[in-house]
Amino acid sequence: MGTMIQDKNLDENGYRGGKFKDWKKPIKGNNDILTLSQPEIIFEIHKSFLEAGADIIETNTFSSTSIAQSDYGMESYVYELNFQAAKLARKACNEFDNITPDKPRFVAGALGPTNRTASISPDVNDPGKRNISFDELKESYKEAINGLIDGGVDILLIETIFDTLNSKAAILAVEETYDQTANRLPIMISGTITDLSGRTLSGQTLEAFWNSIRHCSAFSVGLNCALGAQQLYPYVRELSKIADTNICVFPNAGLPNEFGEYDQTPNEMAELIEEWVDEKIVNIIGGCCGTTPEHIRRISEIIQKKETRLIPSIEPKMKLSGLEPLKI
Repeated sequence: MGTMIQDKNLDENGYRGGKFKDWKKPIKGNNDILTLSQPEIIFEIHKSFLEAGADIIETNTFSSTSIAQSDYGMESYVYELNFQAAKLARKACNEFDNITPDKPRFVAGALGPTNRTASISPDVNDPGKRNISFDELKESYKEAINGLIDGGVDILLIETIFDTLNSKAAILAVEETYDQTANRLPIMISGTITDLSGRTLSGQTLEAFWNSIRHCSAFSVGLNCALGAQQLYPYVRELSKIADTNICVFPNAGLPNEFGEYDQTPNEMAELIEEWVDEKIVNIIGGCCGTTPEHIRRISEIIQKKETRLIPSIEPKMKLSGLEPLKI
C-alpha cells in the first residue's frame, strides 16, 4: 500500500483533500488519512492488488492508532479511519467476489506497531525511561480494533512487530474486545527481523519471539518488512520448523537502494519465493515495502498448483522466553 501511495506523488494539498483543507498541522506523509481525504485512491489501489491475484488485502490502517495519529493531532479520527478503511477494502473484495464467487477474498485489518516502544528507552542516558505504557498501548489498539471489526474485516493482522511487548498489548486488546462481542476473528501475527543478526529490534531471537506470542493461538505467524526474500529465507525456514500454525511471510521487494527505493523485479522476487514454496516452508505469501501489483501477479502465477506446507506436530514442552528461548 505504502509503495503505491508514494507513486502518486501527492503534495500537502493532495493529502488534505477537501476534508482537511484547513487542518492546523502539516499532514503530508500521513498515508492513513487518505482513507478519509482521498478514498478513491485507496480503493483503486486495493482493486489493483485484487486484480493481480491477491486473496487477502490489508486495510490502510498501519498507523491508525491514537498513538501514531497524535503526531498530526488527529487522534479523534481513529475510529473513523479504521471503520472506513475496513469498509473500503470490503467493498473492493466484494466487487471481485461477485465476479468470481468461487474465489473468496479476505480483508485483514492491519494493526501496526505504533511509533512508540514499550521495551526500549527513548533516552540512551536513562535506560529505564519509557514514552508509553503497556496499558496506553492496549487502549489505543482497542479503539482501532473496534473500528476494524465494525467496518467488516475478516482477520486482524498484528504486523511489523519490532517490540514483542507492543504486540502483547495488541493481543490483549484483541482478546478483551472479543470478550465483549460474540464475534471472534482469526489473528495473524507478523514479526520483523531488523537485520542479519536474526533478532527483533527489542533483541529477541526468532524462537524467543514465537514462544512469547504462541499463547494467542494465531491463525498464522510470520515475518514481514526490513528484509527481502533472500535475506529472510533462513528465518522463514527456522520458523517453519518450530511453529505449529500457518506460516505467513511478506518480504520487501529486496533491500532499498541509496535513494530508499526498491529495485527487485517481480520475476526476481517470485523466483526467490518459489524456492520457499517448493521447500514447503510457507502457507501464505505476500509482499511488503516495494511490492507492486505486478510483484503479486508474478508470485500468484508462479505458485499456482504448488503444494503448501504441512503444519507440524510439536512435542508439548514448557517454553519460556526472554531475549533467548528456554525449554524445560
